[in-house]
Amino acid sequence: MEAYIRGLIPNLAQLRDMPSGFVNMYCRIAAQKFFFFCDPHRRAQLRDMPSGFVNMYCRIAAQKFFFFCDPHRRGKACIKKVLLSNCLQELMELHQETEEEVTDNEQAENWFSLTSAQRICDMFIALDKDSSGSLSKQELREYADGTLTEIIIERVFDEHVRRGKSGGSSREMDFDSFLDFVLALENKDTPEGLTYLFRCLDLQGRGYLTTADIHSLFRDVHQKWIEGGNYELCIEDVRDEIWDMVKPADPLRITLADLLACKQGGTVASMLIDVRGFWAHDNRENLLQEEEEPEEES
Repeated sequence: MEAYIRGLIPNLAQLRDMPSGFVNMYCRIAAQKFFFFCDPHRRAQLRDMPSGFVNMYCRIAAQKFFFFCDPHRRGKACIKKVLLSNCLQELMELHQETEEEVTDNEQAENWFSLTSAQRICDMFIALDKDSSGSLSKQELREYADGTLTEIIIERVFDEHVRRGKSGGSSREMDFDSFLDFVLALENKDTPEGLTYLFRCLDLQGRGYLTTADIHSLFRDVHQKWIEGGNYELCIEDVRDEIWDMVKPADPLRITLADLLACKQGGTVASMLIDVRGFWAHDNRENLLQEEEEPEEES
């Protein structure tokens, strides 16, 4: 709100000549009236954010807008697209007045909540073992308790991590790239998330996946699956199941368009990159039953 008011000052005749040293104080005073009358329950979830976290929060929040509204990564987004995006609606949810307190789970699910932003920041700090401000492949392997496959970590660095100025193979993932990575994994069912992941799955960069690609990708999942003490399974059976789920237009290859059209692209991606994702698919009936039981009891 303070930033919004600051942007209005040059266009308000009675305020445009305000001494520059008083602008910040004026914005605080003006914003407070809005909150006093429009947030009577004092539930604006971001107002009490620690001042030292504001800059980090703004980076985290802005990155989601660019992830969904700047698919070509040009560093700019169409204002109309931003205004019509689900991201803006999600951000505005933080100012909704409700008679019931917002639960911890609801806050955690909203990317723009302070709870979520702190979770992401803490996650990055925990992974950054050498406190370099960026993540190596080895450090990123610990993401999600190490359930992601080796091949997908390699492919993420190949496709989505910029090379350092010095060149070479010792690239590291900066915080903005980490945010994109998390956004993709947490939004696998969206076109934007699936597009990010498909570039990683497309091992040969041909724009489609073959049965050989599926076999190579799932081989790492299979290894983690067996290491976890699970039952033996046949990679070819899983490959055939994926083909049945997607039903590609060309029976010999799976494209991004096929994954988007089948409405199960996020599930397929999870099965190929994350042993926990494959476990969830393999146990989907039991998980669904567990979700239904509390509803029946109530």
